[in-house]
Amino acid sequence: MNQTETTTKQTASMLVDFGPIGVWIVVYNLARAYAGDQAIYIGTGAYMIAAVIGLAYAIRVEKRFPPMLIFTTVIVLGMGTIGIVLQDPIFLYLKPTIINLFYSFLILISVALGHNVWKVFFASVFNLPEEAWTMLAVRWALWFQFLALLNEVMWRHITDSVVPESARWFAEFEMSEAFWANAKLGVMVLSLAFAALQMPLLLKYQRAEDEDGAETGEAA
Repeated sequence: MNQTETTTKQTASMLVDFGPIGVWIVVYNLARAYAGDQAIYIGTGAYMIAAVIGLAYAIRVEKRFPPMLIFTTVIVLGMGTIGIVLQDPIFLYLKPTIINLFYSFLILISVALGHNVWKVFFASVFNLPEEAWTMLAVRWALWFQFLALLNEVMWRHITDSVVPESARWFAEFEMSEAFWANAKLGVMVLSLAFAALQMPLLLKYQRAEDEDGAETGEAA
């Protein structure tokens, strides 16, 4: 595979993984200008459609079965349908919390049981010793917990929706639903930055393993 094909494939994969978030932000903001309080339901519907299209593309065209994307799509469809049918945005606000906590506990439980799911997901990308896989998995588990907490703090303080006063954690903290909706872009950027911060760990152990292999080859 040449460089152009590789770049095209990587771009397509990124669109599949992050495209639905872009669709959500664009549709939500357009709907906000014309449909008011219905914007969150219109944006959610568009997100659901984009997520299904992305997953179908990954399976049929890219020939890959990304477990995290599959689970995310299932939760998006489930919580999105409930929220739209009941016309209750709370279900939509809770969705990121549920997804991130599921990822976190899935990782931690798998590590505790000796079957690191993070290694299962990414063993085809990185060649690391068990120690490094464990550190990487725990870091991501904690990151997902942080994202869940961040979402809880944000949605509980939305003041222009149906969130009750009793849900607030901080009396003086307020934000709009539009801020919460658009914060998904910021969360995506933060997650990419967090992934980039893991590169020293990956390079350290990848380099060490490569060097061991080279020394073994020379000795032979």
